[in-house]
Amino acid sequence: MYDTVLVGFDDSLSSKAALVEASNHVKKHGGRVILAHAVFFDTEEFGIAPEQLEKRLRIGEKACIQSKDMIAAEFGINVQSLLCEGDPAEVILDVALGKKADLIVLGTYGRKGLNRLLMGSVTSKVIAEAPVDVLVVKKPCTECTGEYRSILIPFDGSDFSRRAMSRACELSKTDKAEVTVLYVIPRYEEMIDFFKTDAIRKSLRHEAEKIAGAARGIAALQGIAIKTEIAEGNIAEEIVEAVKNNKHDLIIMGSHGYRGMDKAIMGSSTERVIMHATCPILVVR
Repeated sequence: MYDTVLVGFDDSLSSKAALVEASNHVKKHGGRVILAHAVFFDTEEFGIAPEQLEKRLRIGEKACIQSKDMIAAEFGINVQSLLCEGDPAEVILDVALGKKADLIVLGTYGRKGLNRLLMGSVTSKVIAEAPVDVLVVKKPCTECTGEYRSILIPFDGSDFSRRAMSRACELSKTDKAEVTVLYVIPRYEEMIDFFKTDAIRKSLRHEAEKIAGAARGIAALQGIAIKTEIAEGNIAEEIVEAVKNNKHDLIIMGSHGYRGMDKAIMGSSTERVIMHATCPILVVR
C-alpha cells in the first residue's frame, strides 16, 4: 500500500520512534524508507555565527549515519538518507514530491510536546500541505511495531471520511485489524441558539444511523466487516474518549482539505485529536 515511506528526522526520540515504526512497516509489508534531515540556518544567524552551519551539517550527517546503521542492523533494511539545508517542513514536502513518497511519517511524544510545537510547526505545515498521507507517531520506540490491531475511523459521510474508510479497509486486510467507525452527533445547542425537540433528536439519530450504514456499505464492498458506534457531543473529545475506552491503536482521519483553510489548521477537530489522542493518527489524502 505504501511503497515509499518518508520519515522526517531530527534525531529526537520522537523522530527515532517514527523511523522505527516506518521500518517495521516496510519490513513486514515491503517498500523502502527514506530519511530526511533538515538543517535550518537563517540569514541573521549566519551573519552572527556562520561556522555553526557547517557544525550542524556534520552533526546531522553523523545522526543520519548512526540511524541508518541501526535500522540496517535491527531490521535488515537499507535506508536512504538525505541531509538538506532549509526549513524542515518545506524540506519534507519537497522530498516527498521529488521522491514520489506514498506516506510521510512524523514523530511526537504527545500533549506537551505537541502543544508546544503544533501551532505553525513542522507537523502542522506538513499535514496542511502534504500531497500524501501523513502518519503522526505518538509512542516510544519500544512500542513501535508497524502493525495495528484496532483502528478507529471518525466518519461523517464526507468524501474525506470515505477515503479514510477505504484506507482503513486496506490496512485491515494486511494487518487483520478490527475496524470501528464512530459517528458523533454534534451538539448544535452548544454552537448556536438551538433548541433540540424530541422530533429533532429523533431526526438526528436517524441521520446518524444512515451515515453509519453508509460506512458499513463501503466496508462490505471491500469484504470487511466493521463495528459502528454513535456518540453525541464534541467530535474531538468523543474520538479521544473512544480511543481511551476501547484501546484503539490507530486513528484514521480524512484531511478535510486544509489547503482552503488556515495553514495552522487552527481549531480543527483533527488538530485537537492529534494533540490529545494517545495513539498514532493517520491523516489520509
